[in-house]
Amino acid sequence: MKQQQLLEDLESRVAFQEDALDKMSAEMANQGAEIARLSQIIKILHQQVKQFSPDQISAPADDVPPPHY
Repeated sequence: MKQQQLLEDLESRVAFQEDALDKMSAEMANQGAEIARLSQIIKILHQQVKQFSPDQISAPADDVPPPHY
């Protein structure tokens, strides 16, 4: 009887671990897709920033704080 209970406990643990591994694998796949998407966004933003000419960007001295500061 005791061996049967131990076997059932082990089977239950293995099933739980398999489920956890499946969930982690799916989450890793989702994160990989999200990283790829964010990398593409960064590339697009980098290209857009490179298109600015220096005269389109204001100098820090030109950014005067409002009078109430």
